[in-house]
Amino acid sequence: MIRLNDITKYYTNKFVKTFVLRRINLEVKEGEFITIMGPSGAGKSTLLYILGMLDTASEGEYYFMDEPAHQLKEKERTQQYHLIDEMTVYENIETPLLYKKVKSSERKGMVADMLDRFNIVAKKGLFPSQLSGGQQQLTAVARALIIRPRLLLADEPTGNLNSKQGKEIMDLLKKLNEEEGMTILQVTHSEEKAAYGHRIIHLKDGWIEN
Repeated sequence: MIRLNDITKYYTNKFVKTFVLRRINLEVKEGEFITIMGPSGAGKSTLLYILGMLDTASEGEYYFMDEPAHQLKEKERTQQYHLIDEMTVYENIETPLLYKKVKSSERKGMVADMLDRFNIVAKKGLFPSQLSGGQQQLTAVARALIIRPRLLLADEPTGNLNSKQGKEIMDLLKKLNEEEGMTILQVTHSEEKAAYGHRIIHLKDGWIEN
């Protein structure tokens, strides 16, 4: 599904290059559940942004389903979807279905299922600013999963949740991976969360550690 060849990311300031990622080579097969770990500043989130086409590499090649993603123009790349402040919880979760042109009656059922699954039915009419950090994160996860994507990129998916909620989310991701074949790449600092994956990629100072 994913192949990275010598992916390098750096920023230039007054002719000085600051490297974030260095010659990353990685292959991800469809249906894998992979964890990316490493200390702060290791380049974990930058790697995830490049995989999600929210950022571009300075050098190297990125193939997604054998297509050269590194050659895509800005407007062809995926847009980043944070919670939209002007939309309610219900509307935020519904948004991906509108892009998919899902029929209204079907949308209602799918959104209702997500609201119930993540125990946020009572919050459906609230705006993001009226939610706690944990409730915002649950809403974002619900929106990401409602269209059953083939690939899910998750940066600390349980970071703002309590231990019970966190376990429920991780159990759900594991179920989606095992039963529906969803490919998942997560960034986490937690050894416990990392154990849900099939393998762990360790980053340090922008390099993959062997």
